[in-house]
Amino acid sequence: MTAVSTTHLEGRRVELYDLPAFAANRGFDLGAVPYSGRVLLESLLRSGDPATAATLGKRLAAGEDPDVEMVFQPARILVQDYTGIPLLVDLAALRDRAAVPGRINPALPVDVVVDHSVQTDFAGRPDAIVRNEALELDRNRERYAFLKWAEGAFDGLRVIPPGRGIVHQVNLEQLATVVARGPGDLLFPDTVIGTDSHTTMVNGLGVLGWGVGGLEAESLILGLAQPLRIPPVVGVRLTGTAPPGTTPTDVVLALTEQLRQENVRGLMLEFTGPSAGALSAPDRCTIANMAPEYGAMSAFFPVDEETLDYLLRTGRHAADVALVAAYYRHQRLWREDKEPGFSRVIEFDLSRVGPNLAGPSRPDQRISLSELATSFAALSPGTPRSDSGVTDGDLVIASITSCTSTSNPKAMLAAGLLARRAVQLGLSVPAHVKTSLAPGSRAVTRYLKDAGLLADLEKLGFHLVGYGCMTCNGGSGPLNEGVGRAVDRAGLTVAAVLSGNRNFEARVHAQVRAGYLASPALVVALALMGHVRADPAREPLGTGPDLRPVFLADLWPTDAELQALEAEFVTPDVFTDAPGPQPGWDAVTASDTDAFSWDPGSTYIRPPTYADAARPLRGPLTGARALLALGDDVSTDHISPVGAISADSPAGRFLKERGVRAFNSYGSRRGNHEVMARGTFSNPRLTNHLLAEGPSGGDTLHLPSGVRLPVYEAARRYTDAGTPLIVLAGRSYGMGSSRDWAAKGPWLLGVRAVVAESFERIHRANLCAMGILPLLLPEGRGWRDIGLTGHETFDLGLDHVRETGRAEVVADGRSFTVRADVRSAGEWDVLLAGGMLPHLLTRLGASDAP
Repeated sequence: MTAVSTTHLEGRRVELYDLPAFAANRGFDLGAVPYSGRVLLESLLRSGDPATAATLGKRLAAGEDPDVEMVFQPARILVQDYTGIPLLVDLAALRDRAAVPGRINPALPVDVVVDHSVQTDFAGRPDAIVRNEALELDRNRERYAFLKWAEGAFDGLRVIPPGRGIVHQVNLEQLATVVARGPGDLLFPDTVIGTDSHTTMVNGLGVLGWGVGGLEAESLILGLAQPLRIPPVVGVRLTGTAPPGTTPTDVVLALTEQLRQENVRGLMLEFTGPSAGALSAPDRCTIANMAPEYGAMSAFFPVDEETLDYLLRTGRHAADVALVAAYYRHQRLWREDKEPGFSRVIEFDLSRVGPNLAGPSRPDQRISLSELATSFAALSPGTPRSDSGVTDGDLVIASITSCTSTSNPKAMLAAGLLARRAVQLGLSVPAHVKTSLAPGSRAVTRYLKDAGLLADLEKLGFHLVGYGCMTCNGGSGPLNEGVGRAVDRAGLTVAAVLSGNRNFEARVHAQVRAGYLASPALVVALALMGHVRADPAREPLGTGPDLRPVFLADLWPTDAELQALEAEFVTPDVFTDAPGPQPGWDAVTASDTDAFSWDPGSTYIRPPTYADAARPLRGPLTGARALLALGDDVSTDHISPVGAISADSPAGRFLKERGVRAFNSYGSRRGNHEVMARGTFSNPRLTNHLLAEGPSGGDTLHLPSGVRLPVYEAARRYTDAGTPLIVLAGRSYGMGSSRDWAAKGPWLLGVRAVVAESFERIHRANLCAMGILPLLLPEGRGWRDIGLTGHETFDLGLDHVRETGRAEVVADGRSFTVRADVRSAGEWDVLLAGGMLPHLLTRLGASDAP
């Protein structure tokens, strides 16, 4: 075991695990190891595994793939309320079942940021935020009481109340320390694991972290981390300088397109090259935020002077910042001129980036401004139809929202300046466009207000609506008065634009098919134009009182203007102001008992059945049926949707039967497995190829009866008959959010395996954590290429799948071999035990563990 070293940094006696000394002792060049790899080395030394650290260091220094397993224990865990409440529900259920309930306690610090529940019910009016926050507390009082109980019951758990900001921006501006402190005087790198896929955003500060499923986080929280197989570390070499007028969003959308094409799925990325160090910390964080959109596990920028500048500008104490610099320099974690080695390097020239958007349905669909109309026309061909003042291609939602952009002062100030000029020239936003401003923290509101830009945004309808993910997470609320009825009545295809990271079909709003991602400034510009049927760079955005057309170039701010505003108004005091009293949150009360008192009549918080009902994978699966047969790019939004619960859905009917009138959203009811099981695969835009082509609206074909049924009802029939289920899918199955219910829901429906061409990283791990086997089709072949229709009866030979990693599938006499996409011994242990909760109960010594 490597001994801890004692030294003095910034006049303090500290302890650390000395990376340069270890590398010299083991005979490898630390300077050739990627910086993210150096963070992993320190973690291995701290966990007492120098042998694995030496192997990892030598392989990384040689530019080889790591090919090692390690137990990664982060400095802290970060969750938001949509993922955090189901996680805490599971922990409460474990407390009920554990022989020693007190053992169910966090072994690491846990922060829960309440940011996903507020919705944009009111917008375009001065009192929007007051009304939205009041509704939020009224709808979610039971959930918030549960959070307050958890904060009192679990050691080391802290809840950041609603109204403070978006989880990842709060992480950047308040929670990240860059250097963590352990027992005594021990210093080590700040690292974080989160239950939101965009946890990667803090990589832009040199804080290594990534998103996992809640079940994996539960294991970490309880100190029972599973071995992780370290993926290859790929360098992204940045060169050139972005042209004047280019926004951080333009850069990240272009990067997302290229990196998705480079197939970086599941890899660790590290940004290097002469231009990486020239990027500001907020620009780096914008790039790191989108790692899930290009499929990477992490997107790391090493610590340097820009990191220190960000910490000081956001109000961190100078002494703490000086300690960060001293520690990172001592450990050779500080960015140096010499570029480390990588398993491969991807080149990206910033000078080739121009103004762009992404859409109309995926974040990697980068388009230039001139391609906007064409992209929409491909989605909705034909002559525009008009009804009640709304037309095909009209923009019905324009929202400045999401941590992707609201954490970037340059991006937000650009939106404010563009709004100011539009107001000065007499432009206005058409009435059919629902406009909203959801800053990522109160600091954004403060500097926009101080600069006089908040008033200009409000004059165009971009009033403050709340501090949360909101529209980016599907909490967009109803469309403007009369618009929703017109869309439904005429069957219109309308559009939304937001400054977020996700634009999957039906995510932003169930009535909005086309979704575009854009910079905050471009969101304002498109709101002025009011539709997506033209080129916003060449066509006028509107006409002033003098009847002269106004173009985007007339409104676009210069880089010099933005730099001057940022220097004057984005100052440390903006970030250190106390948030003030929150009487609504303070009025929420909870019991102070060790065990949670479950309410059998609750429709929000219920003890989950999967905590007890283990289904270990032992022996073959015979006579299985395909519950659904899906294509490529099925997202976790398709599998377990967010947004409103419709009254005529299985979930809506379930709630109505229990006297519920206000359904709230699927996200808010993730603590109730009965609701979520009924919502699984119910997304109206999901295409199930067991049925006729086109969106199936959450239905499937029950076999062999041939009856079309809602997925939940078909699954119940299969369960009653004792029929095991599989899902057939294409490429990138499970892309999008790190949503546990995209795995928990299928488990509750009886799904035992998913057979796909490829899986997104977090969802693949989530399937394993629920005891659902992810199986890969033969390379380069889809299920239809094999000759399957989905109507077959499937026999899966799983007797030796762990030993061989392969299984034989026989479908109505046709046989083919699939490969188990299970990445570590720890994943196999959990999978074969029937899921994470039964596995944890066994390891924790529960009295009634299966």
